[in-house]
Amino acid sequence: MNDAGTQGMRVIQAGPLAMIEDGGRVGVRHLGVTQSGAADWVSLYWANWLLGNAPDSAALEIVVGGGLTLEVERATRLALVGADLDARLDDTPLVPGKSFAVREGQRLVFRQPRDGLRSYLAFPGGLEAPEVLGSRSTTPRERLGGLHGDGQPLKVGDRLAWRGEPVDPRSIPEGLLPPMPQPGCRLALVPGAQIGEFTGSSLYAAFNADWRVDDRADRMGVRLRGPQLMSLLGSMISEGIPLGAVQVPPDGQPIVLLNDRQTIGGYPRLGALTPLAAARLAQCLPGQEVRLVAVSRERAVADYRWVMRNFSDGGPASR
Repeated sequence: MNDAGTQGMRVIQAGPLAMIEDGGRVGVRHLGVTQSGAADWVSLYWANWLLGNAPDSAALEIVVGGGLTLEVERATRLALVGADLDARLDDTPLVPGKSFAVREGQRLVFRQPRDGLRSYLAFPGGLEAPEVLGSRSTTPRERLGGLHGDGQPLKVGDRLAWRGEPVDPRSIPEGLLPPMPQPGCRLALVPGAQIGEFTGSSLYAAFNADWRVDDRADRMGVRLRGPQLMSLLGSMISEGIPLGAVQVPPDGQPIVLLNDRQTIGGYPRLGALTPLAAARLAQCLPGQEVRLVAVSRERAVADYRWVMRNFSDGGPASR
């Protein structure tokens, strides 16, 4: 993985949080290991699609940007999808949602968020990294995965290598790439678990009030600030926690659990965001307003299948 002949990019300046992520770890939660993987998996899949990779291939998840600077050591073609972090190749601005060629000696810089929070940089064939429990994803809390297998974000001096060769340029069909979430964006939630244990006024507020993304937000979960919700349920036995689970702790402020969440929890839940809604929430900046919208399980499954068909077919999929 780290032979000089296979290296292709060097970290000149490390941003606050740039990590290798793929589709995540499957079938390990009974071991107490979280799934990890790309928080905005839709952007990851499209970035890989642009290069002809398998959708869940390992790429860089870049949060905020913060001056992350990468120097190209081998010419290739890359793809960038997700948030606009004011990325520049030398002095040329890069528009998310496209692939682009790079030459030896060029520098790729990610400055600051202009639209969205997380950007995904894909490489031909996917990034090289040790496979830990079936995934190359970085999980800092559990010290698993990533470039060196120890769960650490990129640091100055790290070198990246990839496993494939450039392919002919592709373009994402018009209308298929989801825009970054705007203020008041709607997040689909499948009711379930203990939703019947909440008071009527709490349920009305949950789905009719604006919620604000709190500063306390990371890959483990996102706290929402708004009306105080009240559950009539007393103590609970801890149970398994899926992606997007909306827990309500005693302070009445919901916490949406994301990719690096704990595997079990004991707070009552409204239900869970759909996988698509969880990806949207992962792009929301602190202070942004969102709305929870109840949907059926059947609708959530249909929407997910439609999106997945796009990656398989490479074009618009009929519903």
